[in-house]
Amino acid sequence: MTIPQTSPTLLKPVKPVGIVGYGAYVPRYRIQAKEIARVWTGGRSTGLPVKEKAVPGLDEDVITMSIEAARNALARAQIDPAEIRAVWVGSESHPYAVKPTSTIVAETIGAAPSTQGADMEFACKAGTEAMVAAMGMVGSGMGRYALAIGMDTAQGKPGDALEYTAAAGGAAYLLGPADESLAVFNAAYSYVTDTPDFWRREYQKYPEHGMRFTGEPAYFKHITEAGKHLMEASGTTAKDYKWAIFHQPNTKFPQKVASMLGFSLEQIEPGLLVPVIGNTYAGAAVIGLTATLDIAQPGDRILCVSFGSGAGSDAFDLTVTDKILERAGRAIKTREYIARRTEIDYATYARYRGKITMK
Repeated sequence: MTIPQTSPTLLKPVKPVGIVGYGAYVPRYRIQAKEIARVWTGGRSTGLPVKEKAVPGLDEDVITMSIEAARNALARAQIDPAEIRAVWVGSESHPYAVKPTSTIVAETIGAAPSTQGADMEFACKAGTEAMVAAMGMVGSGMGRYALAIGMDTAQGKPGDALEYTAAAGGAAYLLGPADESLAVFNAAYSYVTDTPDFWRREYQKYPEHGMRFTGEPAYFKHITEAGKHLMEASGTTAKDYKWAIFHQPNTKFPQKVASMLGFSLEQIEPGLLVPVIGNTYAGAAVIGLTATLDIAQPGDRILCVSFGSGAGSDAFDLTVTDKILERAGRAIKTREYIARRTEIDYATYARYRGKITMK
């Protein structure tokens, strides 16, 4: 067997791998940022980071939402779920501290018991972390299909800046052989450092953050380094890509990093969902990619770069195939989920998110 020669740090599987199916899920409920400002700032709403954010219902968590996204991915792929050899769920809000999310998802979709299950954590890049692992499994020949999910029901401390953006939602990706795929991975690259910009200790209910430190040297350094290295190693520039997706904690950050890497606002617009659903954390970059795939055409090249506090970024270079057309109408599109909304007030939001306790 001849192993392809690539950059020493470029992640490129031995066997070509692609996305066979994908699916998103966004909860119905929305709270507007100005409603949060009404409660905590007396209505002062200048410079709010998002318009509104998605809120999970009382019967929704990372498990139920992951199942919905996985079913959408399977609907597009139309394969037997028993053929899936790995189910990996990336999140920072798994329902159980000691009990996996992945086994419940695998059992529900029909992938159990002959499959590998694992829960992953890496703040907001837990979903793309699962995708990189799935690329490795499929690309090594250990399994024909692997399911990678990024999903969150993120929490922000009442009154904290995070409360305006910490939202819910995410996506699932079924990875498999390139010849069955609607988009093929050309390469990937990961860049990580120990950067204490955002954290939550065990037993703490809400995360802490390093204020402006979360932008530089955390977010901007990691995304630009990952994006630049991948493009340099691939011999590409921003002009070679039709679309780009960058992790979106707010509206300004992805717009700024796109400009830093040479991308236009038009290239990132389809995947820029944070203004209307908030920051879905582990689901942020991956759900942006689903919205882009929903409108992509054969031959389109896509760059996707995630970011996770702590800190690290995963970058992917994909090319869309003609199979995208035949699978377009098989599942609910991401913006259809976004359009399906029910607005709630702060009191309802506080109840749904467990912010009111009796002990």
